[in-house]
Amino acid sequence: MLTINNINQYYGGSHILRDVSLQATPGKVSVILGRNGVGKTTLLKSLMGLVPIRSGSIEFDGQAIQNFTPYERARAGIGFVPQGREIFARLTVQENLAMGLAYKKAGTPIPQELFELFPVLKQMLHRRGGDLSGGQQQQLAIARALAAGPKLLVLDEPTEGIQPSIIKDIGRVIRMLADRGDMAILLVEQYYDFARELADDYVVMERGAVLASGLGVNMETDRIREMVAI
Repeated sequence: MLTINNINQYYGGSHILRDVSLQATPGKVSVILGRNGVGKTTLLKSLMGLVPIRSGSIEFDGQAIQNFTPYERARAGIGFVPQGREIFARLTVQENLAMGLAYKKAGTPIPQELFELFPVLKQMLHRRGGDLSGGQQQQLAIARALAAGPKLLVLDEPTEGIQPSIIKDIGRVIRMLADRGDMAILLVEQYYDFARELADDYVVMERGAVLASGLGVNMETDRIREMVAI
């Protein structure tokens, strides 16, 4: 579904991403780990077209997208949940979800499946997004990204600042979406235990480059916890 080949990215004279390559496959959760400041979020922003790459290629669903605008990448089938959620605080839950359908035909209904995945959102349809708890906002951000039915779901640290009970709910939803087999999931995560539980495969980044990669089931024997410990 997604193949990133040897991408390089710079901020001014600083070389931020160094020949980074990875893949995401339908039916699997691909996890990106690493300490703060190693380039994980920059990698996702490069994937989404929010920052330009200097060289390399990004192929999604059989086509090169490195020159696509962010909205063209969304239209192609990439759903993005940014770090910090970035919901619309003054809009209601319903309006936030409708924003996830912005490029669909007018009148496209909000998929009822979203309320099956996150029942709390149905109870709060008319509440403003800014009035939700952090965990509820994260669920809203994920639901908004899922509204248009993406082929690839990209999540940037979805457990950040979230209470344990909602972390479990989010993990359950991620696993269920992957197990359906029609969606690839790319997850950047600092919380090692959460990442290990979900990872079908993993990539560890250090100083803007891929330090290690492998199967999720081998994360313990590969001593990945030690590589990403802060």
